[in-house]
Amino acid sequence: MLDSPFGGPGIFALRPRLLNYGRRVNQPPQFDLDTDGVPRGQKVLDALVSLLDLQRIEDNIYRGFSFPGDTRARVFGGQVASQALVAAGRTVPKDRRVHSLHAYFLRPGDNQAPIVYQVERTRDGKSFTTRRVIAIQHGQTIFSLSASFQVDEPGFDHCLPGPEVADPEALPTLAEQVVGSTHPGLWAQTPRPFDLRYVTEPSWKSAVQQPKPGAHSQIWFRADGELPNDDLLHVCLLAYLSDLTLLDAIMVNHGVKISDGNLQVASLDHAMWFHRPIRVDQWLLYDIASPSASGARGLGLGSFYNKQGVLIATAFQEGLVRQR
Repeated sequence: MLDSPFGGPGIFALRPRLLNYGRRVNQPPQFDLDTDGVPRGQKVLDALVSLLDLQRIEDNIYRGFSFPGDTRARVFGGQVASQALVAAGRTVPKDRRVHSLHAYFLRPGDNQAPIVYQVERTRDGKSFTTRRVIAIQHGQTIFSLSASFQVDEPGFDHCLPGPEVADPEALPTLAEQVVGSTHPGLWAQTPRPFDLRYVTEPSWKSAVQQPKPGAHSQIWFRADGELPNDDLLHVCLLAYLSDLTLLDAIMVNHGVKISDGNLQVASLDHAMWFHRPIRVDQWLLYDIASPSASGARGLGLGSFYNKQGVLIATAFQEGLVRQR
């Protein structure tokens, strides 16, 4: 068993490693299935957590993998970002929480090859610690990340209130939304470590889309199972999920679907700020908007709120949105 990247044996000592996550057809019987036949639940969540359990090669160098059986050619950007953050966190004292990250997606990742993460210990101060991580495949850098960690300190505390939206328990599940949809997107057919409940209509739901300038996309989500009490793990899982739908608001503004064959969409950079303690096994609201799009690029702004309406994290992402 590998050492846990999160400060203790935690979930890795309690549950076996899963090797078949990501296979869409003929799923092993140990996986619970959603109502539309897609794997979901605790064991799917465990497989995602296990994916973040990087191998230590030597000091400051780690190796990560993609899900076996996943046939997509490219690595999901949220996976690389969360694994890089794990690598950075392994070199930081346990009394410091990550408060921000800034990252660039430089080249497409190969889903069938391991990824090597090299950590540069940029600075260790009295209150702040800074790390830089590069992800390497086939001898080339595919991703770079800088992350800053801070000791807990008292200070001013305020935030803008969250939007008033429907309770997640009153909303349809993702499986219920997918039924009858012609193009729900590739990720809607992949195993589900999170329970997602759309407040607004998904961008892929309607057969015909109408432009909605200034519209927001809003999604409730929580981990579909139990997680250990580890701050870094919850932050890394939030970083993983943040890349899933952050560019949706661009499409909603212009009445197009991300699955349209005449669109080329790719993440260019990603930044996050973590304002308050995070628990992704409790309901969180992801409120997404697009302040601007121009020059074949679009900007997504995501705000994460807990069920009490308190802002816990903010994400920005610029993406390539090119009409062929």
